[in-house]
Amino acid sequence: MGKILVMVAQRLALGLLTLFIVSLIIFLSVELLPGDLAQEILGQGATPETVAVFRHQLGLDLPAHIRYLHWLGGMLQGDFGQSLANKRDIAELISGRLGNTLFLAGLAAVISVPLALTLGILAALYRNTFFDRAVNVFALSSVSFPEFFIAYVLILFLAVQLGWFPSISNIGPNTEFFERVYRSLLPALTLTLVVMAHMMRMTRAAIINLMASPYIEMARLKGLTPRRVILHHALPNALSPIINVVALNLAYLVVGVVVVEVVFVYPGLGQLMVDSVSKRDITVVQACSLIFAATYVLLNLTADVLSIVSNPRLMHAR
Repeated sequence: MGKILVMVAQRLALGLLTLFIVSLIIFLSVELLPGDLAQEILGQGATPETVAVFRHQLGLDLPAHIRYLHWLGGMLQGDFGQSLANKRDIAELISGRLGNTLFLAGLAAVISVPLALTLGILAALYRNTFFDRAVNVFALSSVSFPEFFIAYVLILFLAVQLGWFPSISNIGPNTEFFERVYRSLLPALTLTLVVMAHMMRMTRAAIINLMASPYIEMARLKGLTPRRVILHHALPNALSPIINVVALNLAYLVVGVVVVEVVFVYPGLGQLMVDSVSKRDITVVQACSLIFAATYVLLNLTADVLSIVSNPRLMHAR
């Protein structure tokens, strides 16, 4: 158990270091943008005196490392600053949008994870059959197309021609739960088709790799059915790589929703980030980027920890 705690502590330290480096990259990327931010916001008609005063209000006259420390310190305390576009607190802007993004990612996870695991187990159970080939072709086809293409195809068939779902996911804070689910199903289905292939193929590959193990052969010699061999003997020992790929795809569901949210005009964090880029609202862009990065690092860390804990060789070391 002590070995596991040491490995978890190492992963946590590496995650914090990665997040620090990412925050530095985000800040430097904004610093390297061409043009003067104050001049861009005020317009070309602003006088140099007005620009100088505004630069002082934004703290742009301070050295870059001082501004980075102020920005990072505020982030650590939960102070994201103010939006340059409408002078509202960024935390207020982000709170509702982040909840919408997590809701969409959670809905896609509820659909994709059980479906991918079931298809992966069935593909391993009926290996080299028509079902196995059909599932693999469908999975590879769905993952080969970009998100916006899949989204527009689903809009064309399920929203425009069949009219089953709305083409725009216009949800609000007062939208009821089931209505929110209904309006979010089309973007959630898009994300499901994008991430399902990786989880399904990893489940299939992990189980098939274990089918040649001696204990699997012993289980077969005992007369156990193929279904029982896979579910009770192969699957528990294949959990480590499966959990790892599931957690990584959950991370993608959160940080990879930007394109899907833009296509469906979904009021999430990705849509807020794109709108802020068009308005040159740099403070909001920085906050959104850091939240996406922190979420991805946290879920990657969770994947590492779960894969370590689910590894029998670490849990029952000799």
